[in-house]
Amino acid sequence: MNPSVRNEVTGAVHGTVVQAQHIGALTVEQAVVPAILPGSPPPRLLPAPARHFTDRHDELERLLALLDDDPAPRVVVLTGTGGIGKSATALHFAARLRDRYDGGQLHADLRGDATATAVTPSTVLVRFLRALGVAPPYLPADEQEQTDWFRTLTADRRLLTVLDNAHSAAQVLPLLPTGPGSLTLVTSRRRLDGLTREVGAHRIALPPLGPADAALLLTRLSGRDDPRSADGAEAVARRCGGLPLALCMAGERLAVRTHLTWRQLERDMASAAAPGPDDLGGPGESGDPGHDPVTAAADTSYDDLGPDAARLYRLAGLRPWPGLTAPAAAALVQVSEPEAAALLDELAAIHLVEEYAPGRYRQHDLLRAHAERRALRVDGHARSAAAVGRLLRHHLAAAVAADATVMPGRWHLGPAYVRPARDRATDPAPATGSAESTGSAEATGFDTATGSDEDRRRAAAAWQLAERENLVEAVRTADEYGLDDLTWQLCEALWSLFLRQGFHQDWLTTHRLGVRAAARCPDVPEAEGRMHAQLGFALLGLGRHGEAEEAFVSAAEADRRCGHRRGEATAVESLGLVRLAQGRPEEAAECFRAARELTEDPRARALLEHHLGRALSGQGRHEEAAATLERAARLLAELPVPDTYNQARVLTSLGQAALAAGNRGRAAAILAEAAERMAREQAPVQDADIAELRARAAAAPEERRRFLTEAIERYERLGAPRAAALRAERDALGS
Repeated sequence: MNPSVRNEVTGAVHGTVVQAQHIGALTVEQAVVPAILPGSPPPRLLPAPARHFTDRHDELERLLALLDDDPAPRVVVLTGTGGIGKSATALHFAARLRDRYDGGQLHADLRGDATATAVTPSTVLVRFLRALGVAPPYLPADEQEQTDWFRTLTADRRLLTVLDNAHSAAQVLPLLPTGPGSLTLVTSRRRLDGLTREVGAHRIALPPLGPADAALLLTRLSGRDDPRSADGAEAVARRCGGLPLALCMAGERLAVRTHLTWRQLERDMASAAAPGPDDLGGPGESGDPGHDPVTAAADTSYDDLGPDAARLYRLAGLRPWPGLTAPAAAALVQVSEPEAAALLDELAAIHLVEEYAPGRYRQHDLLRAHAERRALRVDGHARSAAAVGRLLRHHLAAAVAADATVMPGRWHLGPAYVRPARDRATDPAPATGSAESTGSAEATGFDTATGSDEDRRRAAAAWQLAERENLVEAVRTADEYGLDDLTWQLCEALWSLFLRQGFHQDWLTTHRLGVRAAARCPDVPEAEGRMHAQLGFALLGLGRHGEAEEAFVSAAEADRRCGHRRGEATAVESLGLVRLAQGRPEEAAECFRAARELTEDPRARALLEHHLGRALSGQGRHEEAAATLERAARLLAELPVPDTYNQARVLTSLGQAALAAGNRGRAAAILAEAAERMAREQAPVQDADIAELRARAAAAPEERRRFLTEAIERYERLGAPRAAALRAERDALGS
């Protein structure tokens, strides 16, 4: 598929989501029952449980007692203080029970330790729906629609779900499967009384481990089970207060430092627990780090680190990054990627970070608070801020590389995109202008230098999905640090991710910050209009047409003030798309004509003719619409760089216009050519739409049935809800 410089909505968008590469006339269809991809396996999202797990026998028995023959879905909340082992317990219980749930297993970290980090239900629902087989083009953007689809898809499944680190009942309720016999395990430091009121949730409070089990966990982790050391293990266990997090750090320290004795470890922890005159306070309930076993264990483990590992530990704690990779760590502490990977392994070996997925690490929030205090004490505010800035620039450079690889033909804005779009269209290997990103796998985390163009786009798109939460956090961080130029440029680099994959709540969060940041950047006056326009597409995808219209009007005004005609043309064009989606084709046509007057770019003018032709068809001006669409086809054919995808799209629109005019014979001939051309473009959504249009144009019932069958099969492969309606239509035709 050839990339586009501008954006059109084409074909049908099922649910109010805008995710296609091309944005133009929009048809919204409400799905009653969402289809899923045929043959989709049951989801298996549970992480592996902890290798060493001790006790919780009583709690497991209580849980098993709740799983009777009552068909109602069960919700169980595991509560307890930070570091008590809630997550490990939930995963251990889930591993024990998974064979009972043939519908699959779901898992999400809700990051609810603080309001600022808690993920939205919409973000989790998008991931769950994808895991259940819904194709990305048909994921709804509205959270209530996502909830409805999720409940529909889980109504006949016996699912096991783990929702870790919940912040509130409101965050959890939309994520509860509805299938009979399903079980949801929720972990939280909070009681979540709302779940008890709303769904009859049961609560199991996790106490600290008893002395015997705490000592047993220590000996398992350390590999030291000599009975003669029992007294020493019990003394260390007492220092850890029965908290599994503290026990894990202590046990791993003993495993790594083979010459460290139990007695010396207990002394070290006692010394660390004694508050000094300059303590900054800790996460313990009393506010005194001397009363917090986790802080004492972290202090002793931290003291064993080499200088570079200690620095990485400290600086990684300055922000609540959802995940840390070797390329990001390398930027943070200014070492090579292999050195950063070794440092992360060193931290993971003594439980100061957790490798929750291959090559991806995170800090427990109690350890992050400990690391942040250390950073402010050791590195100071200036060096800490400089480190955060380095990591933000790394994220920007990598995001630019991914965006330029996924959509190499679109026009970009901002200093990070230093090469003209026309050069990148012929040589998609990105160059971001940053010394920290060369477009290599080491600098970005994905390979943009080898393989076919399609392989590189696929790798870059996969990286975008994997790094989405980090990039959203990067926008928040840049905003909080007052780095306006990085804030809006990060938003610009997120364009292809959001446009193709949705995540509309994240889109709104980032680009609202981007709009405000761009307004404070006089050196790039075009940025403000750009951010308003991209925010408008997020609102359009959510079906909030009035707000989208306001955003595009603001974009046009901002671009007009700074004389940015290209941006103004895009904003006015986008305003026309909103009005076309609202069923206001006359006003849409006015916008497309106005945008045409603002640009001399041949390709942009060709696409505007396409938009205008569709608007004229919507007005019933069939002959004028056909002439305009034919002119669009000629303009596209005359471009120096062929745009075969949009040529096929214009043919499709011509076929639609002929159908609207009642000329089925002409429509059939045009759509046959459109189908042949689109088949070469790897555009399955458009292939399915064309098959349906060909069924409408078919003269004979057998031919109509054949095209309906083709459309049904294509929609089913996409997980499109449209398949159900067409199947009913085909069945009504008879055999």
